[in-house]
Amino acid sequence: MTALLIKNFLRSRGFITGLFILFASGLLSLYIGKHFLERNRQIIEKTAHYQQENIDRYVQNVNKEMGLLLYYVRFGLANPGTPLSGLSVGQRDINPAVISVTIRSLQEQKYNTDLMNPMYQLIGNLDFSFVLIYLFPLVIIAFGFNLISEEKEEGTWSLVLSQTASPAKLLRAKMGIRYASVLLVLLLLLLVAWFYLSIPPNAAFGAFIVSAVLYVSFWFCLVWLVVSFQKNSSQNALMLLISWVLLTIVIPASVNAAIASLYPVPEAFSTVLESRDGYHTQWDKPKEPTIAKFHRHYPQFSNYTHPPGADYSWLWYYAMQQMGDDESATQVAALKEKLQKRNNAGLAVSWFVPTIHTQLMLNSLSLSDMKNYMNFADKLEQFHERRKLYFYPKIFNNEPVLKQNWQAFKLEYFHDQVNVVWANVLLPLLIAAGLCLLWAQRNFKKLYSNNHSL
Repeated sequence: MTALLIKNFLRSRGFITGLFILFASGLLSLYIGKHFLERNRQIIEKTAHYQQENIDRYVQNVNKEMGLLLYYVRFGLANPGTPLSGLSVGQRDINPAVISVTIRSLQEQKYNTDLMNPMYQLIGNLDFSFVLIYLFPLVIIAFGFNLISEEKEEGTWSLVLSQTASPAKLLRAKMGIRYASVLLVLLLLLLVAWFYLSIPPNAAFGAFIVSAVLYVSFWFCLVWLVVSFQKNSSQNALMLLISWVLLTIVIPASVNAAIASLYPVPEAFSTVLESRDGYHTQWDKPKEPTIAKFHRHYPQFSNYTHPPGADYSWLWYYAMQQMGDDESATQVAALKEKLQKRNNAGLAVSWFVPTIHTQLMLNSLSLSDMKNYMNFADKLEQFHERRKLYFYPKIFNNEPVLKQNWQAFKLEYFHDQVNVVWANVLLPLLIAAGLCLLWAQRNFKKLYSNNHSL
């Protein structure tokens, strides 16, 4: 019987077409992911090259004062991510892969990114996670919505009941064939991605595969649940399409809007304003209070003083720049706290919505989520602080520019770590799939006890 079901499945043009569309869409997503990774790699390589080139050019032309030179010179920190980012782009298409900063006020420099075509940003990236989360469920729905109703509507259900001792086993075999075929396409795409994107076979990739398999399994369980109600084909299709719209569009959009409303971030704008006002307003004020605040912030530089009666000094200028970051410190802390709360709220809700859980999990495993960007921003602050503390004494002592080893200041890299918590990977999808199966089993038992139709 199983061999006959497989033969009939393979003869169906609709099923084969659906599998081909999935496979072709998946290959296209891998190509787009490869292009995205290559673009980021080129940006980082060009930044590394031009950083050294610019430093050399400025050293040649602005070599009289260390303070003036460091007004211009930028130092870069890159966030290269992992090859898995090619499968789930996440927020990496809107957050920069590399940020270059001077030793001046940091906060407004954080938000200087490369320009992007707004139409390209509107369309977004058709990455593998999009194909998995949006397209795979549609094909699964098309494969299973009429599993029983087709037999009834064609008048062959009575014949099936008379020729098999276990109709339930027959239905499970039909669904199993569909499940195996879709799973085969999924695993084949991941195998291609492994080699095509040069993904290392580590725990993160293993968790990515498990998440993808469980997500596909959840949708088959949902289809099995709807089939268990034994409605007609149009009703089954309607229920499943409504479920798809709710789970992939309506609920995620509503959750996003609710979280944004619950944790608004006006600090994102006020941080830049406070930072700019913090140093721009110092030009017309007495120099001594600004330098006193700088000494309180960096007591190790208390031996450097502003010349009495002077209108300008590099000590005062960089103390004024530091005032920009100090004035915006409260907004920066509030912004970080709210972004963390937004991230935590999304993770909490994802335990109850399989689509949200899968998207957040794939982004997390690919280091393309909000947490990665927040870690990168923290690392940028540490990077900026190290550069300041290294160059401040050289500026205040007016050390010769040409005696500094400028070749030592290469582009630096931030390498985040993926912490795979298997309970978080497995439990939400296993619970959702298990509930669907238990409910479906209850429906089938009820129908069997009432009319022995199964």
